Amino acid sequence: MSDIIIIGGGVAGVSAAACLAPHAQVTLLETEKSLAYHASGRSAAMFIRDYGNACVKALNAASADHHHNADGGVLSRRGMMLVARADQGAAFRADAADLGLDEITLDEAAALWPILNPDTVGHAAYRPDAYDLDTDLLIQNYVRRARAAGAGFVTGAPVSAITRDGARWRVTAGGQDYGADIIVNAAGAWADDIARMAGVAPIGIIPYRRSMARIAAPGGLDTSKWPFVDGVEESWYAKPDAGALIVSPSEEDLADPHDAWADDMVLAEGLARYEEMVTHPVTRMLANWAGLRSFAPDRTLVIGPDAHTPGFHWLAGQGGYGFQTAPAASQLAADLITGAAPELDAATITALSPARFA
Repeated sequence: MSDIIIIGGGVAGVSAAACLAPHAQVTLLETEKSLAYHASGRSAAMFIRDYGNACVKALNAASADHHHNADGGVLSRRGMMLVARADQGAAFRADAADLGLDEITLDEAAALWPILNPDTVGHAAYRPDAYDLDTDLLIQNYVRRARAAGAGFVTGAPVSAITRDGARWRVTAGGQDYGADIIVNAAGAWADDIARMAGVAPIGIIPYRRSMARIAAPGGLDTSKWPFVDGVEESWYAKPDAGALIVSPSEEDLADPHDAWADDMVLAEGLARYEEMVTHPVTRMLANWAGLRSFAPDRTLVIGPDAHTPGFHWLAGQGGYGFQTAPAASQLAADLITGAAPELDAATITALSPARFA
């Protein structure tokens, strides 16, 4: 049985731990004092099967059954609507086609989303099969499965050194030393930093900030049955949340790896784009926060063994797709490590491989 160290306690790391623990002695190391602290704790938490590029959509499709059924499922139907001004017709049609949405009338859109402004919204499209994803439950399910199979989780343990001792790795974290045959780099925005520490060439994982604001339910209305609403060209989005509404500017601002926070001006600009399409102005924010969405240069996840360093595996570059792709992504990572036959097709596996950057 191999010893495996997973670095990173977000959804990528904990799902990989659950998939690998039945086959190896797994230890997960997380810098923060709790799991799912950074990007995984700040997600909008949706499962939209047609959200992302071709590789992401393949991972979504392979993850759908798990999300719907494993441990009782983590999805609840929400629905998704796209709205645009009359002068944004071309971009609207492109987005609707890419996301698998059907055009609906403005009256139909207003019935689904009562705050829609008929004076500014010129186009709307909808699909019913978009889902809220219970991120906390998914994390708990994976952690429970991993621990039941013998995995260990060490929090408050920032990695300070990674060296090779013959064929084995030595990782120093939180002042303790850990040995392993294999390292899984699931460090999110810090994935390239972990690679450099191990003497592995970085891939070029780039973190981008994404901010969110929680606002009171417009007009005191019941938002619980409203759809997830997206502005054309991902200019903003709004989602019901615990009786209120989350609104994001959908920005992608380059950032260094850090504990991210929202930018007030960016939030103001995003809220203005949202306000243009609704009948109720935003008078105040209840809360705001930000997370880092980390992408590889080609915006496709990076899953598999490093092309030049034996025993070093990547599970990184999830961007905004970490939760919805986690079941298939973690299973692929485990299959490639254990030598099992992957269920994903060969072309997708190749497209996800770190070898494409060698």
